[in-house]
Amino acid sequence: MENYTKYRLKGNEELAALLEGKDKLFVIACNKCFKEFISVDEPECDEFVKFAAEQGKTVTGTAKVDFLCNKTQTEKKLKDLIPEGTENVVVISCGLGIQTMADEVKLPVVAAANSLNYRGYHGMALTKKACDACAQCYLNVTGGICPIVDCAKSLVNGQCGGAKNGKCEVDPEKDCAWEKIYQRLKKQGRTEEFEKQPVQLRDYSKINFKVIKEYVDSVRDSRFAGYYGGVHPSERKELSEHIPLARFPEPDEVVIPLSMHTGAPANPLVKAGDTVKLGQKIGEQAGFISAPVHSSVSGTVVAVEDRLHPSKGGNVLSVVIRNDKKNTPDESIKPNKSLDELTPDEIIDIVKESGIVGMGGAGFPAYVKLKPGKPIDAILLNGCECEPLLTADHRVLLEYADDVVFGLKAMMKAVNAPKGVIVIEDNKPDAVALLTEKTADIPDIEVVCARTKYPQGAEKMLIKRVMGRQVPSGGLPADVGAIVSNISTVKAISDAIQKGMPLVERVVTVTGERMKKPGNFIVKIGTSVKELIDYCGGVVGDNVTLKMGGPMMGTPVTDVNVPIIKASNGIIAIDTDKTEAVACIKCGRCADVCPMELSPLYFQKFADEENWQGMKDKNVMDCIECRCCEYICSSKISLVSKIKAGKAAVRGMK
Repeated sequence: MENYTKYRLKGNEELAALLEGKDKLFVIACNKCFKEFISVDEPECDEFVKFAAEQGKTVTGTAKVDFLCNKTQTEKKLKDLIPEGTENVVVISCGLGIQTMADEVKLPVVAAANSLNYRGYHGMALTKKACDACAQCYLNVTGGICPIVDCAKSLVNGQCGGAKNGKCEVDPEKDCAWEKIYQRLKKQGRTEEFEKQPVQLRDYSKINFKVIKEYVDSVRDSRFAGYYGGVHPSERKELSEHIPLARFPEPDEVVIPLSMHTGAPANPLVKAGDTVKLGQKIGEQAGFISAPVHSSVSGTVVAVEDRLHPSKGGNVLSVVIRNDKKNTPDESIKPNKSLDELTPDEIIDIVKESGIVGMGGAGFPAYVKLKPGKPIDAILLNGCECEPLLTADHRVLLEYADDVVFGLKAMMKAVNAPKGVIVIEDNKPDAVALLTEKTADIPDIEVVCARTKYPQGAEKMLIKRVMGRQVPSGGLPADVGAIVSNISTVKAISDAIQKGMPLVERVVTVTGERMKKPGNFIVKIGTSVKELIDYCGGVVGDNVTLKMGGPMMGTPVTDVNVPIIKASNGIIAIDTDKTEAVACIKCGRCADVCPMELSPLYFQKFADEENWQGMKDKNVMDCIECRCCEYICSSKISLVSKIKAGKAAVRGMK
């Protein structure tokens, strides 16, 4: 594979001239991109340090980083990195990295490399154009601002004289590059040095690549909308977003796993031959992080036995019930007191006893969130439904808006939160309008219309987008005064309080380009996935992938004889991706789109090497498994599977 080197260290003569009169150097080098990825540093930094020592120069420190031009991540890495006493920063990178450093540090920046074989962009062109790859770098004499790119006329010897109020005469919206250069040099105390520079002549015979600036600007703008990173996969929500909710036909039999939540499985309370009623508790909570389980039908218990779980990858103890289709309610099913009369502890107890868990996919016991042990400033409702294809929460917002608002009020009262925020992406304007109308007279509830981007619904992203707060590594939303809940979860809380009905059914989207008749259904917990697929006409064609959940974070369904559980928000049928993975080329796209600001390229490398300590050091446990990195990967590497393997290994480390 060709090594697409983006820079080369300048020759010794040129370096010697650059270093004349300069000392106390901090050296920072970029590990080259667009090359076969090896987890070792590039050698240019060490070569320069050796050369500087031969020239009698003092090096105050060195650093080697990946994707130096990635301004967001470089800012974090540079914090407290440059030692006191440093007088010059030597940068070994392409033009983008040099300019990033010039923007970040107040010291003079020395460009010690020439850009080669290079188009002036990093990764998927997610940064502003800053280098024209002219192979004759002016950044040493212009304070790290490129006159070729920033100046509309590409002047290399100063202003043209046509600037007005600091704006370019060619483009009045554009700042004059030379005004910026003079201001930068003035701050660095280098104006006298610049005035002694000889006249610069640009050699137009050297390499010069051009790109489409409009595309770059639009992508860059999207990248930073609300939070760092993220992607914009094809939504395909038009397949089902317009279809109203329909109650799915009563199943003949339900299989209800006693583990449909994060934490310990529930302990069975029934045995084969028992008669059960709708809403009756059939599984007792088995610990603080656990949840009770209730019957979704009335009928007879056929068996309490191990059955295949839809997402855990094995069998779990389940209650199998033959449905008598009478829906005879349990005696415990009755409305609670009004919300005004209920105390916070009573609300939490209702949520706990109703077996309500996070219904967006995680399945975390909801009552535990309502016992944060810390002050909560806001309850955020995730109405983004940012996964492609899924429309279950969208339909709940439209058809159960009053219940959603009631459930939010109940959560706010339970934790004494002064504010509630319903966050809906702008691809659901009808839901935004309806919830805005429903909350118009409620001063402590706000509806936020967020720009559509995946994975906006992830709780850490939502908190950053709405509250501007960052959940610390290893921390929880409550650490920054927030609780995040799914739309369907608060609807379930409303049902538990107003009707006394525990969590026994949920809304499920059945969709995908390979599903014959998509739809949105209210489905009894324990209903067979096969029944839903058959009811929708089955799948169309060959090479179909079935998933429970969305295409990004959903779990593959290899056996359709599994039940719908509390966290099952969708069943999708999509085309199978047959693309084969190839070696990582270190394009940097995964680092550009990771919303947690990680470097996923290392995870695949370290997983293959079984370097679990390396994965831990690269903060693999902070990964939210959103699959942005895998979606954007040029080499089609199954990154999330490697990340999951790494997490499992790290958890097992002593």
